[in-house]
Amino acid sequence: MAARVSSSVTRRVCRAASIIGVASGIGAPDRRCGEGPPRLVADGLVERLAARGADVALRAMLEPRYTERYRALTELAGRIAREVADVLGAGRFPVVLGGDHSCAIGTWSGAASALAAKGPLGLVWIDAHMDSHTRATSGSGMPHGMPLAALLGHGEARAIAAQSASIAVEGHLDPRYVSLVGVRSHEPEEAELLARLGVRVFGQDEVDARGVALVLADAVAIARAAAGGYGISVDLDAVDPGEAPGVGTPVAGGLGGSELVAALGACCRDAGYAALEIVEYNPHRDVDNRTARLVEDMIVAALA
Repeated sequence: MAARVSSSVTRRVCRAASIIGVASGIGAPDRRCGEGPPRLVADGLVERLAARGADVALRAMLEPRYTERYRALTELAGRIAREVADVLGAGRFPVVLGGDHSCAIGTWSGAASALAAKGPLGLVWIDAHMDSHTRATSGSGMPHGMPLAALLGHGEARAIAAQSASIAVEGHLDPRYVSLVGVRSHEPEEAELLARLGVRVFGQDEVDARGVALVLADAVAIARAAAGGYGISVDLDAVDPGEAPGVGTPVAGGLGGSELVAALGACCRDAGYAALEIVEYNPHRDVDNRTARLVEDMIVAALA
């Protein structure tokens, strides 16, 4: 990727951030998304962020250490959680780059652990999918479709969340402070679980009707009510595949990339905004680096 300074989001950056790469696609059917984080770094992401004013450093590039899926995910989630907690403990802003979305179990278990003394963690989950399956409801059995259910304390993968945190919350999120944005592909069992728990779902139809900015503001308001702070998890397949083709599981329609970047930028002055996660970048499916550029712009918007 040629060096460049994007004009779409160029502003003074004030948050000091540490990037944690998760080079793992072990939870997805197309494991090439595990190549996304190291590719972004190798193509100069950190240097371009610095050129745009960011105080940012690469902290780690984590990879699975085992071949058996659930053993690998459990061990990897623990390392992600520790890295996130350490970054927050140092007063910096964690930016986790996945990999498939199962890495979210570690990201948000670590954030919940680090912020537990303040109170529960809120979370905005931006995704075309609900990621709220259990093994009993998943047709594919792929863990990248289960992380939100696990973080909410449901399904077999919840054990990964429990082992990723060293605090009483066991990495679980309080559904009162969780919402989803941009959903347009899900199974009835996932919707039933989230409805039963009282999780607010802003489907793509609502986003189309009201706009990304207003919907994300409402979602952030739900997460901000959590005393511990909140995070935002972005699966790149939430964006229209015409703008973000480099994803593992594209779904027609979706959020506008520039609108999402602008909406993320609106959160940047919020003291409660504690961490950002961007996942499922598949460089083999990208076209003209559209998706890679979007990742960069999202990070700048979050830090500005």
